[in-house]
Amino acid sequence: MDDAERATVEEFDRLYRLGEAPARRRVERAVLGSDYGATSYTTLRQAADLARRVQLGPGVSLLDLGAGSGWPGLYLATLSGCRVVLVDRPEEGLRIAQQRASEDGLADRCGFVRSSGDLLPFRSQVFDAITHTDVLC
Repeated sequence: MDDAERATVEEFDRLYRLGEAPARRRVERAVLGSDYGATSYTTLRQAADLARRVQLGPGVSLLDLGAGSGWPGLYLATLSGCRVVLVDRPEEGLRIAQQRASEDGLADRCGFVRSSGDLLPFRSQVFDAITHTDVLC
């Protein structure tokens, strides 16, 4: 990882820590209808539409790229019953997502991998669906 990438990851770590503040969570609930400490603009309605469009359900494996603190990957797993692997570079976001998965009773259906989207450590065709919300912003 070069200096610019490292600085970006560190900035996202800082933003994820800020996202845990009660005031930020209240704003997120009011605006998006969720409280995952998100840095995403995906709403509950959009996430539900995404689950329907990619046909998520029990027995389906989802890869959520740029998962951050778990939004919307963890919500999609809760909503649909699918298994999800969350992938992102910032460690802080994945730590928060792992904690949330445990609190929400999802730990047995979730995996967490710190990786870049261009160097994924998975075999081909391991996942039934792949999502990425706000990754390319």
